[in-house]
Amino acid sequence: MTSPKVLLNAWQLRAKKRYGQHFLRHSSIGELIVDRAGVTRDDVILEIGAGLGALTIPLARSARKVFAVERDPDLAELLKTELLAAGASNVLIIQRNILDIELSQMANSEGQPLVVFGNLPYNISSQIIVRLVTERKSVSRATLMFQKELADRICAAPGGKTYGRLSVLIQYCAHIEKLLQIKAADFFPKPKVDSTILHVTLLKTPPYPAKDETFLFKVVQAAFSQRRKTLKNALSGSFLQLDDTIVLSALSQAAIDPSRRAETLSVLEFVRLSDQLLSLLS
Repeated sequence: MTSPKVLLNAWQLRAKKRYGQHFLRHSSIGELIVDRAGVTRDDVILEIGAGLGALTIPLARSARKVFAVERDPDLAELLKTELLAAGASNVLIIQRNILDIELSQMANSEGQPLVVFGNLPYNISSQIIVRLVTERKSVSRATLMFQKELADRICAAPGGKTYGRLSVLIQYCAHIEKLLQIKAADFFPKPKVDSTILHVTLLKTPPYPAKDETFLFKVVQAAFSQRRKTLKNALSGSFLQLDDTIVLSALSQAAIDPSRRAETLSVLEFVRLSDQLLSLLS
């Protein structure tokens, strides 16, 4: 693998900050990620932000097919050349924003759920997590690289400041494993922070299914939107426009002290609270 700096210079390109572009310096890291993730010849991969192909090429060698999403037209052209040189004929480059791609349509066309990979830009990480959760029938698992701070938030347990909306959403329906830590120095250009790779196994049926997932996610959002407030005040003053009496009744029936704050609730307690609110509002 040609170094990112040399390759970009040869094409007279520069990393674009607006896309959050940071490229792996060594092909061995991409190969290690693919190996640790357990990619097989039966897998159909959706790679988010293919970049210069550090992950794309080892993925192509291990999987049946790779959909390589790269929104930057300059990098998409460069990637075509790199894939050709590597003899990777099972890769389809898609020059679009990942948020505009229908995951269900892609999975249906392949006749199986997708396996997602990606080095996620910080500015769209949360949106991608929400999509994976809400469209998990189309995705079996995901191996994703996050800034270390965000990865810690996703994995956080109840009770701390890092535990929040994303923690609850993804822990509701997935098993999460920290796969690798990648130093900032292993990227070009060098980012300000280290990265963590998470391996996420999505569950079609959560351990504690909510009666209405969409409503559950709204309750979680409302509870954390004013996280300094008590649950009772946060929910009563939220966009859900819930009456104080209903909130207090739901909290009582869910055996949750109204003076507690959102970050102290487990996923199961959020499910219980959501179900009770739904029953009272029906």
